[in-house]
Amino acid sequence: MEKKPTLLILAAGMGSRYGGLKQIDPVGPSGETIMDYSIYDAIKAGFNRVVFIIRKDFEEAFRDTIVKKYEGKIDIALAFQDPMDLPEGCTFPEGREKPWGTAHAIRAARTVIDAPFAVINADDFYGADAFKQLAKFLTTVDTEAADPKPFAMVGYRLDQTLSENGTVARGICEVAEDGKLIGVTEMTKIARKEDGTIQNEEDPAAPVPLTGDRRVSLNLWGFTPALFDGMEERFATWFKENEGQLKAEWYIPFYVDELVKAGKATVDVLPTNSCWFGVTYREDKPVVVAAIQKMVDAGEYPVKLWE
Repeated sequence: MEKKPTLLILAAGMGSRYGGLKQIDPVGPSGETIMDYSIYDAIKAGFNRVVFIIRKDFEEAFRDTIVKKYEGKIDIALAFQDPMDLPEGCTFPEGREKPWGTAHAIRAARTVIDAPFAVINADDFYGADAFKQLAKFLTTVDTEAADPKPFAMVGYRLDQTLSENGTVARGICEVAEDGKLIGVTEMTKIARKEDGTIQNEEDPAAPVPLTGDRRVSLNLWGFTPALFDGMEERFATWFKENEGQLKAEWYIPFYVDELVKAGKATVDVLPTNSCWFGVTYREDKPVVVAAIQKMVDAGEYPVKLWE
């Protein structure tokens, strides 16, 4: 019997930009957060469980302010991203302040995920159609497939995912004619210039020009539990390769890219007509509020999601 998909929400960094969990801003007309819309869309698409990846230190506040509102609507579980949770033989480096990135965050759910699952960021609005596309993939995917394991991602146009208030990090995708992902290159300082051109500015002396129609990964992935096969070994290798780099992070696009190039996974890039909105900076909020209000006015969402 097929298992209904699980929604895995990366929320360990929730509130870090705004100074704490209590200051997460509402964007909907009745006080809804971006995450409310993602969970609402996921439930409608057929997901039956949500796993939140959070930090242990705000578990109580998270349960009181976030989990309670979903009780009775969908099954909820928590998993904890702990920077000290490292493979055997790896030692937490002195002076490290950051967590280990999105792949490490997903790894934190390895003991609580037992069904095909989607991965999203807590502070990104992905749109109803994106969840429908992922649900369709995840309810039909072969979870017993030998290598290459079948995974998926939803790709968005780069020019529809930028902020006018600063640079953004995006996984730039190379897609084959058959819709399969060839590879992902993580770029962490992408900006639109005053003349409308787009470039990655990680190296100010040699910025990389980009076209707006490039497909990007926004951490909207579809996986089976087979993602965790070999993850521990690979993280240990990455850790040792980056020893001494106190700000290095193990991003999920890096891990997926390695699996694809090693012939251990394929990734379907799923077409979607969903709009994406992100609150990378506080100044992004009015744009998101206006976009959601427009969808509410059009009848795409109720004025109150959780009545």
